[in-house]
Amino acid sequence: MTELLLRLFVRDYKNTSSPSVHSAIGKLAGVTGIVCNILLFLGKLAAGILSGSVSIIADAVNNLSDASSSLVTLLGFRMAQQPADRDHPYGHARYEYLSGLVIAALILLIGADLAKSSAEKILHPEDVAFSAVTFAILLCSIAVKIWMALFFVSLGRRIRSTTLRATSVDSRNDVITSSAVLAGCLVNYFLDINIDGWVGLAVAIFILYSGVSIAKETVSPLLGKRADPALVEKISSLVLAHGKILGIHDLLVHDYGPGQCFASLHAELSAEEDPLVCHDIIDEIECEVLEKLNVHLVIHYDPVVQNDEEWDEMRHTVSKIIRDIDPHLSMHDFRMVRGAKQTKLVFDLAVPYSMTDQRRELKDRIDGELSRLGKQYITVIRFDAAE
Repeated sequence: MTELLLRLFVRDYKNTSSPSVHSAIGKLAGVTGIVCNILLFLGKLAAGILSGSVSIIADAVNNLSDASSSLVTLLGFRMAQQPADRDHPYGHARYEYLSGLVIAALILLIGADLAKSSAEKILHPEDVAFSAVTFAILLCSIAVKIWMALFFVSLGRRIRSTTLRATSVDSRNDVITSSAVLAGCLVNYFLDINIDGWVGLAVAIFILYSGVSIAKETVSPLLGKRADPALVEKISSLVLAHGKILGIHDLLVHDYGPGQCFASLHAELSAEEDPLVCHDIIDEIECEVLEKLNVHLVIHYDPVVQNDEEWDEMRHTVSKIIRDIDPHLSMHDFRMVRGAKQTKLVFDLAVPYSMTDQRRELKDRIDGELSRLGKQYITVIRFDAAE
């Protein structure tokens, strides 16, 4: 079904790196969600009114909130497609993340209101009239929501959309809540135990929990979460595939929304290489990464001395000292500055976040070990935060 809908409504749907395809898939998801959730809301509302069940009405209102969420998703993808302008040079793709945040807020509001209604139902219980029609509507709702959850998660994986993944989780939660409502109705019908209000409260709490979870997931990229390890690996592999690249470091990825990814890194090349050749290599790599990964990459060229015996010896010595202190530490941009009286060793030291408060201690240990080995150098260390 997913493949059929994509074929019918999204041109060139397999080219998921294209911003236009990304937007079209998001719009398809939004329209599908609106139609399905409105139909489910109307069916459950009718069943809830006929049976007098607050839990069924709560579940119906939850579907109405889902329709609102799908509308926000649709608007978010449409607004995210706006081109870059003078005030927003990196485009408007983060509107997709903002739409996910609005969805979370709507879910929290609905959950709070349902919790209040269910509490009143617990304090003042009323008889529930369960019928075959109610049973059929709830069962149909569960089947539709299972399909929607699978549909949204499939689309979310295709375009790597946190908003669609959140929508998928919401649909999956609806399967659980509708199943709970159905179970409560069956208990009331067969055992004559009225747990309608308690089931409604459980549904409300579950909705609130989902809202908080979705809010966390959508806020994270807005705050600047760590880059996707798979993307980092792909960028690194493409860069290092070029024979003249000796190593890379300081890879930073900036996410301005789906389809608007920028990155920078330092690439080490031999200092003896022709600078014009190095420039051409770097330019070629940047174009390749943009073409294959849709990432705007900027590379800083770091020349590396290779035929200096003292430089080579001290670089290996310092590297070993650092590895012995902690294997999670790493060094880059190693240079020697020779003076009239003493030589300086200048380098960057990548330190895990858990060790950032140990910088003074790390420098003292490196200096102490060099002194113990009889190496009379002054160290100038610049500390970087690392994973």
